[in-house]
Amino acid sequence: MALAAHLWHFLPWARAVFPGPWLSRGVAGCRGLCCTWRLRGSEVMGNLGSFKRSFLFSALPYLGFETFQVFSQAALVHATAKVFRVEEILEQADYLYESGETEKLYQLLTQYKESEDAELLWRLARASRDIAQLSGTSEEEKKLLVCEALEYAKRALEKNESSFAAHKWYAICISDVGDYEGIKAKIANAYIIKEHFEKAIELNPKDATSIHLMGIWCYTFAEMPWYQRRIAKMLFATPPSSTYEEALGYFHRAEQVDPNFYSKNLLLLGKTYLKLHNKKLAAFWLMKAKDYPAHTEEDKQIQTEAAQLLTGFSDKN
Repeated sequence: MALAAHLWHFLPWARAVFPGPWLSRGVAGCRGLCCTWRLRGSEVMGNLGSFKRSFLFSALPYLGFETFQVFSQAALVHATAKVFRVEEILEQADYLYESGETEKLYQLLTQYKESEDAELLWRLARASRDIAQLSGTSEEEKKLLVCEALEYAKRALEKNESSFAAHKWYAICISDVGDYEGIKAKIANAYIIKEHFEKAIELNPKDATSIHLMGIWCYTFAEMPWYQRRIAKMLFATPPSSTYEEALGYFHRAEQVDPNFYSKNLLLLGKTYLKLHNKKLAAFWLMKAKDYPAHTEEDKQIQTEAAQLLTGFSDKN
């Protein structure tokens, strides 16, 4: 009915063929109406081609608009459903991550590896890397997973350069791949890694993990052995360098942003204080790392390392 009503207004000949109520008041009565119908009809139908063209060109604007509305509404519904679907997947992924369900998380996210969503892709990069870190993962599988993780992180960054997490995981994955490309490649990527960690912190100053990772970068270059420093001097006019004090500053800053967020941050606070010959504070943070609840395999490894370092204290005393 709505279509017919709109067509009525668009088609000028329709009002002539189908007279309005004024005809009922005419003196000809029913016969007059019939004559009028035949006359008007013959005038229009006398040129069939003109009639068809008139109808087509008059109807198209309305039909096109109606079609546009239908498809626009359908596209909106589809887009909304897609957003809700992605949100649902992300909620499931975050729950599995917090629960330490590494393998289930990876299985969930790999179903969507062709996704264009940056939030989903960086989580997949993280999940791939976490699977690579499991003790049951072979060296060959680990290498494949690390490279796979880098590709996901790279795609996430391409999709959204404003995502702090994409910058963070891209830097992490570049570093991991460097382990398989040799020390030269690892050092060559040093400034790229630092740049992305700094960008992640800039985008989200409240992300303790990004701050922690900058601490690791500083710690790594503070303890770099002499032969690696020589390689660094060959690669850069000004080779990357840092100090334990700088690393300590980042580890403490991460802890201030989110206390006890990560067992490794506690461990590295202890180890950095050891490097700075402060055994009292080293023991304090190592004890915290040892007593940290083990949610992941990495937590268990950190507990073991912290306990060994504390035992070393006892042996020396």
